[in-house]
Amino acid sequence: MSSTSPDRLRVVIATPLTDEHCALLARLEPRLDIVCDQGLLPPMRFPGDHSGDPAFSRSFNDQTRFEALIDGADALYGIPDIDPAALRRAVRANPGLRWVHTMAAGGGAQVKAAGLTPDELARVAFSTSAGPHSGTLAEFALFAVLAGAKSLPRLQAQKSARVWSERWTMRQVSQMTVLVVGLGNIGRTTARLFAAMGARVIGVNRTVRPVDGVSEVVGVDRLADVVGQADAIVSTLPGTDRTRHLLSEEVFAQVKPGVIFANVGRGDVVDQAALIEALRDGRVGFAGLDVVAVEPLPADDPLWDLDNVLISPHTAALNDDEDRLIAELFAANATRLLDGKELINRMDTVDFY
Repeated sequence: MSSTSPDRLRVVIATPLTDEHCALLARLEPRLDIVCDQGLLPPMRFPGDHSGDPAFSRSFNDQTRFEALIDGADALYGIPDIDPAALRRAVRANPGLRWVHTMAAGGGAQVKAAGLTPDELARVAFSTSAGPHSGTLAEFALFAVLAGAKSLPRLQAQKSARVWSERWTMRQVSQMTVLVVGLGNIGRTTARLFAAMGARVIGVNRTVRPVDGVSEVVGVDRLADVVGQADAIVSTLPGTDRTRHLLSEEVFAQVKPGVIFANVGRGDVVDQAALIEALRDGRVGFAGLDVVAVEPLPADDPLWDLDNVLISPHTAALNDDEDRLIAELFAANATRLLDGKELINRMDTVDFY
């Protein structure tokens, strides 16, 4: 049964997590009663492996035990099996469930897919893991822009052909204007990184307010107006109904020829067909993509054949410290919940981000 004491919180670990990090949660917030049955969780294959080994399966009895634990929780550490249907079942079977924390920074898509009612969304607080991934994703964005600026495709091709060519000029980040689309945790970290390199940073955001390292912030409605100023564009946006195909054919029609594009947000923010055409005709000189519209990227997708595209299999967020950082965030949020304070990264359940 879930805890009836307002002074304690029964937390069921619903996603793969090591015993070390389960113990860390209890140590950081002693008012947590941590329930972690490793036999019911798929083994982790690498740090940040929140889905676990795909070969794992539960027997009928084990599945019944797993669901019984979830049905007695005050809070869930992760969405069970990263399955919207399992989340829906958990919310409806457990009227005492108060809080669900998603492992993804963009966990809103999973919660939205659960199809919960407005009353259910109001009863259960949802929070995301935005923050722990920001540094690694910002560094990938910088890496992608540097790869375009320093002619990585040409260098790789010449090395493969054993060609020592004539010299050529390369672009310099400190002389660039970088447009960061989305100024959440990842976007703000990205902006600071580029500003530290000497770049001029323009930010695009729903809320127009000053941000460290950003020389100018404009609203989303002005994206097409300012995109032509950018030598590089970095998208850090979450995937929502409002952001779908925000980087549209119209936007790519306004870019400076040869612009560098990096995406460390969500793939459906980009009209991928428009991006491919822009890559083919040179409007976009280089793209570094950690995310794409359909994942895994189909083997026949044109992006694979473009020499001016760098593709990462949605792995840029992973780092060895991810599980610890998320555990620390969860523990801090548990303290806030128990003390009656607002959660960090509480999900907007209208736009689901």
